[in-house]
Amino acid sequence: MENYLLYIIFFHILGAIVWVGGMIVIRFAVHPALQNIDDNNTRMARTLEITGRLFALVLPFILIILATGLMMASAFGFRGQTDLSIIVHIKEAIWLIMALNYAFMVYIRFQAQSRFLAADLEGAKKHLSKIAKYMLPLNIFLGILALYFGLVLRGF
Repeated sequence: MENYLLYIIFFHILGAIVWVGGMIVIRFAVHPALQNIDDNNTRMARTLEITGRLFALVLPFILIILATGLMMASAFGFRGQTDLSIIVHIKEAIWLIMALNYAFMVYIRFQAQSRFLAADLEGAKKHLSKIAKYMLPLNIFLGILALYFGLVLRGF
């Protein structure tokens, strides 16, 4: 396992970078830029396209984070009631909340897409605003917190 540990850690961190970094880019760079599109229909279509692409992009990385996290917890022996095992469990809880929030965002985006296709622009906007205002910022905060705890586990 030691021969592969560097790769496991690398892919774990890469997954976190793509997931958390992708959310940061969407929320703080792409979303404000989309607001400059005057035509509501075009803005909604682009928003749905971008969120759909983001959600599809990050899914494999979420699975990579899960797999590599379990491998590391097993390899490092983070079991029992040590201070480090508590941090591992906190990270597991954070990533679980993030994954559930992600799944709910995918569902809400699907609902918004359905509303948009039914020509209910206001309904679609109402659905997507929950993602932009609350759900994405929550996952960004939790992701940064999990990254911090990851550094703590590595002894930095």
